[in-house]
Amino acid sequence: MYYEVRDKFKEECGVFGIFINNPENRTDAARSTFYGLYALQHRGQESAGIAVSDGEGIQLHKGVGLVSDVFTPEQIDNMEGHIAIGHVRYSTTGESGLVNAQPLVFHYLQGRVALAHNGNLINNKEMRKRLSTYGSIFQTTTDTEIVANLLARYSQDKMEDALAKCMIDLKGAFALVIMTEDTLVGVRDPMGIRPLCLGELNGNYILASESAALDTIGAELVRDVNPGEIVVINKDGVKSKQVVNSPGRAHCVFEYIYFARPDSTIDGITVYRSRRQMGQQLARECRDLDVDLVISVPDSGTAAALGFAEEAGIPFEEGLMKNRYVGRTFIQPTQKMRELGVRLKLNAIAEIVRGKRIVMVDDSIVRGTTSKKIIQMLRLAGATEVHMAVASPPTKYSCYYGIDTSRREELIANIMSIDEIKDFIGADSLHYISMEGMLQSLKQEQPWFCAACFSGIYPVQHED
Repeated sequence: MYYEVRDKFKEECGVFGIFINNPENRTDAARSTFYGLYALQHRGQESAGIAVSDGEGIQLHKGVGLVSDVFTPEQIDNMEGHIAIGHVRYSTTGESGLVNAQPLVFHYLQGRVALAHNGNLINNKEMRKRLSTYGSIFQTTTDTEIVANLLARYSQDKMEDALAKCMIDLKGAFALVIMTEDTLVGVRDPMGIRPLCLGELNGNYILASESAALDTIGAELVRDVNPGEIVVINKDGVKSKQVVNSPGRAHCVFEYIYFARPDSTIDGITVYRSRRQMGQQLARECRDLDVDLVISVPDSGTAAALGFAEEAGIPFEEGLMKNRYVGRTFIQPTQKMRELGVRLKLNAIAEIVRGKRIVMVDDSIVRGTTSKKIIQMLRLAGATEVHMAVASPPTKYSCYYGIDTSRREELIANIMSIDEIKDFIGADSLHYISMEGMLQSLKQEQPWFCAACFSGIYPVQHED
């Protein structure tokens, strides 16, 4: 029996790939991928996997659990080859479990292929039905296998040409890393909804969901893979093909609000700086708030809280302490601990908050249950007033592009007004950043972002 304290959106997956030009470094590819996946662990904690090619065949190891649970040093040492791809998963389409863990490895006309996918195909049902009609057989429930079947259908073409045809069929969000026995390939969807970047280390090339994974192995960020672009890496170097010239972009704004690591840079925007700027803008929109102290909900609200405190001229303190040794799930809690689950992760520092009027800054509110428990905790610790400021607009709509959102009827901002939410969570006041303020904080001249979870305006129409 498992219980999870959950009142946040969950990211879907992280992908990593590396091509090492010197085949003599037999385990460097697997080891670098292992470290890269460690850096991307926040993007998925259900399963992890690495596939390695030595130029003649592909070796795969994957399992359910964290990267450190799935791989031992001995396993990494035994994965010899100069090309590798890796994946960490949080399920959105398809159930959890080993059968859906990635990378997927399969045979097709041109040889063996390993495939890892971050995102969600919104025409999943349509494509699965169509491919099944043509005779395709599916062994998993993930939409990643749709890509594998399409590649098999177009296998008479070179890999990049087959992928170009796939991009015409696929709709939605996808960042792919693909490995044949001698080539590494990266693909990004035409709107650029999910992130993918290219890095370099001593003449070796890397693909990763976030630049923080490049930093972990000592690589430098070369650039982001463009929306609609295919990047092919082999012994001859890096080759790029712009397959789709999209009229617009729709980078997921929640990468900057919550999902990505603060030390990552995505599409030219530093995540930490964007969060701090959102906090500053939020403070400008809350000029009349009279409080003694700014605190954050750690860790995702901390950068915004620091920006809020800086702009408002109010001291920032660590009013809540996070237990960083609690994972996403814990086993067989008592009923009492089920009710007090938030306390396993957070505790108020009474000496800091006692007798103070506090504004608590968080990145978002999804269902409101966690915010309610934290505010109760702060009041029990002696806070005289607890105001809440949120560094994103009210979340009213579901995401179809690879984020595990609650059903729309569970999103508190969809069923309650801001005043009703304030009363439900027990805050003295509740303030959300405006949509205009959030986008202004990102400091981009063009409207490059998908904010459908706030606006209901979807850049790619969902089949339902």
